[in-house]
Amino acid sequence: QVQFVESGGGLVQPGGSLRLSCSVSGLRLEFYAVSWFRRAPGKGRDWVSCVSAREDNTRYADSVKGRFTTSKDNEANTVTLQMERLEPGDTADYYCAAEVMGECESAIDEYSYWGQGTQVTVSS
Repeated sequence: QVQFVESGGGLVQPGGSLRLSCSVSGLRLEFYAVSWFRRAPGKGRDWVSCVSAREDNTRYADSVKGRFTTSKDNEANTVTLQMERLEPGDTADYYCAAEVMGECESAIDEYSYWGQGTQVTVSS
């Protein structure tokens, strides 16, 4: 049984930081590229970042480039998203998603396995 356990969301002030984690069981992440997506209130799900199967390549949406860092530990089967200099526009539910592919893709339809989401609110 495939299970994703996401954690680390919460309320943070603008300019603050949060670290999201996605712990996966039932899959061996060494074969999976893993992306983070987010859905802001009233909007669709947008791609945020991706780390490749072998952990040797990362990609970011322009809106988070330079502020967010994603990493994957294939031995621990976990993925993290370190978020710095958070802005109110980063407020959203954040989801990790995985698919068997070497390199990163940003299209939602490419991913078969999804976490349940964790809420991030950036507000003063």
